[in-house]
Parts: sequence; C-alpha cells; structure tokens
Amino acid sequence: MRYLHTMVRVTDLDASLRFYCDLLGLKEMRRMDNEAGRFTLVFLAAPADHARSDAERSPEVELTYNWDPQPYDGGRNFGHLAYKVDDIYAACQRLADGGVTINRPPRDGHMAFVRSPDGISIEILQEGAALAPAEPWASMPNTGSW
Repeated sequence: MRYLHTMVRVTDLDASLRFYCDLLGLKEMRRMDNEAGRFTLVFLAAPADHARSDAERSPEVELTYNWDPQPYDGGRNFGHLAYKVDDIYAACQRLADGGVTINRPPRDGHMAFVRSPDGISIEILQEGAALAPAEPWASMPNTGSW
C-alpha cells in the first residue's frame, strides 16, 4: 500500500493557490479540469517531495475546486485520504471481512471508498491498470456516502 494524497475542497482556487504555493511554498505538480463534472483538481507537493514518476511520487495535497458554488459546512471541505493497493479486490475483501462497509465498491476494478470508524472517507485505488470486473463487486450497489 502507498499513501497518495489528501483532498481538500476550496471555494476560491486563486486564493488557495496563493496560500499553498506562494506563501506556504508548495509546488503545483499537475492540474485537471473536468468540464462534465464542473470541477478542477490541482495537486501540490512540497519542494523536497518532487518526483519524476508516479511510482516515486510523494504524498500530495489535492485541491478540489467545484465550479458551482456550494457551502462546505460540517467539515465537507475535507474530502478523503487516498491509498493505492496491489489488489483492490483483496483489500476490499479484507476490509469487508473485518466488518467495514464498502460504501463505493470497486465495480470498475479501479476505485473504492470506505469510511474510518470516525467517518473519514478513504479512497482505495488499484495500482497500475484496473482489474477486470469481478463479483461480488461488479454488481454491488453503493451504500451510504463517501
């Protein structure tokens, strides 16, 4: 398993980039604009953590800017922790066997979400290419929120 990033929702991307980059000193590593979902993702890393490849990449902060304004009360500005695993199906099975609800099953063989005992959302991502769809995950519905 490898720790990937922490996601934080921001209401003003320019002000957030000024804080995180200009003042705190993080560097923008990559940016993705999603027209269909109406959001922008900006990944930041500390200067000493710059890496040349995904395999070497250090943990990052993911700023998520939703183009349509919305309130983030009750801690909704904090999104999730993300980890890559060697086998997403085995990881989800181990969690389910331990009594953890799989809120967003890995139907696509690539991504799942669970929650910690304190309600923190955890994203689990398959290392490398997505695994072929497999049961029981392929037909498992979402449960709750993540």
